[in-house]
Amino acid sequence: MVYTDASMIITEACVKAGSDVFIGYPITPSNRFYQYGTQRFPAFLAGTDEITVVQWMAGFSAAGKFPVTATAFPGLALMAEGLNMAYAMELPMLLILTQRLGPSTGSATTGAQGDLMFLNGLISGRYPIPVFSHSDFEDAWEMTYESIKTAMKFRTPVVLLTSKELVMTNKSFDLNKLKEIKPVEKYSTDVIEPYEPYKTGDEMVPAYISLGDEKYQVRINASTHNNAGLIKKNDPESMANTRRLKEKFEKRIDEFTYFDHDKEEGASKLIVTYGISADASKDAIGRLREEGEKVSLLIAKTLLPVPGAILDIINSYDEVIFVEENISGIYKEILFGVNNSPKVKSVNKIGNLISPSEIIKAVRS
Repeated sequence: MVYTDASMIITEACVKAGSDVFIGYPITPSNRFYQYGTQRFPAFLAGTDEITVVQWMAGFSAAGKFPVTATAFPGLALMAEGLNMAYAMELPMLLILTQRLGPSTGSATTGAQGDLMFLNGLISGRYPIPVFSHSDFEDAWEMTYESIKTAMKFRTPVVLLTSKELVMTNKSFDLNKLKEIKPVEKYSTDVIEPYEPYKTGDEMVPAYISLGDEKYQVRINASTHNNAGLIKKNDPESMANTRRLKEKFEKRIDEFTYFDHDKEEGASKLIVTYGISADASKDAIGRLREEGEKVSLLIAKTLLPVPGAILDIINSYDEVIFVEENISGIYKEILFGVNNSPKVKSVNKIGNLISPSEIIKAVRS
């Protein structure tokens, strides 16, 4: 048993999975990632600001390295343009986003679950960027690995969504519960000849070859480009290449769909949650079942793009209760829009954690 936090668990998972460099700019409540990053990564760079951080990450990724950073919403807002560029260039990297109370700088030491809608529109045109979530230490370990694997597999930036309480709370934990992690393969060898930097096959992902390769001329472009990486506006090949950025995720979503579905036979009600709100939801489920009520629980781990498998589960229940630490019910709104289905309820709160009692009250109302 060790006394640790999820910041350390995630950092160790990044290193085990083969991440090469942590590039950071300190911001609460992601400071521990910065601290641990100086100690554990093969290389560490301190950026002068968040804009610089994401540009350096793009450079490392283009050179064949896997970069990691961690920030909170104010930093993410500054990184938005750079992340759009990395997305268009198809450069793999991991951004750990530690949520805190907003708006603006809000409260740096108060947790929240308020950033998901921003991530849902982060890429201009609302192209999907993979967003994963964890709810405990084992999740933190495994979803970090899956985030890095997805980033490499699909040549894309990936966001691991967490929150202040999840990464700054120290707990006694048995490290033997963690599965072995092996380094993720960095380079793609599936080159389609004759080589073009953005030419793809059935997998819809171009070969990942680093700049300076001795055999191939690699061209990386953040503007609308054709398969050769050349700017060709209103060109059918360029438009098809741009559409592919959306389709490669949506058509292969089953390959990175993760969730826990604690299904109670005969239950007509389902609690849906993610991240920090999962523990209270588990406690509520336990108490409800002890008192003879049939309720199921769904903990989403792949938040974006929304997997069809998660929607299928939700649609199979007569009543759905979303539990998330924000005012409007962001995840609920992403799934159901602003005009809610009559079968949908919501438990929302800001300033402190949602309690099991609040969830139980909503289930019974």
